[in-house]
Amino acid sequence: MTAGCDVLGELLEIPNPAREQAAKDAEGRAVGSACRHAGRSLEDCYALNPSSEKAAVFTGWRDMNDYMMEHKLDTVPSRLVPGAQQQATPGTAASPGDATAPAQ
Repeated sequence: MTAGCDVLGELLEIPNPAREQAAKDAEGRAVGSACRHAGRSLEDCYALNPSSEKAAVFTGWRDMNDYMMEHKLDTVPSRLVPGAQQQATPGTAASPGDATAPAQ
């Protein structure tokens, strides 16, 4: 029965604060986990993602830290150069050390 209420609420575009909060929390946890996996500090993660809720980012960062420590995983640093993806020509992937990549 309650599933029908959710569908009806979506059809009528009635805001659901609980669902919106759950989505924000999940997004923040994902951001925090990704930051930790990439080896970023918590403070850098906050600075790079100002729209994410700090508590959720911290929870995701801490959970990933615990998981990485338990399984003895190394960080996977990001290889993307900010702005390089937009400047690369279509159909080619430019890497930071690529001589054909546009200079920044």
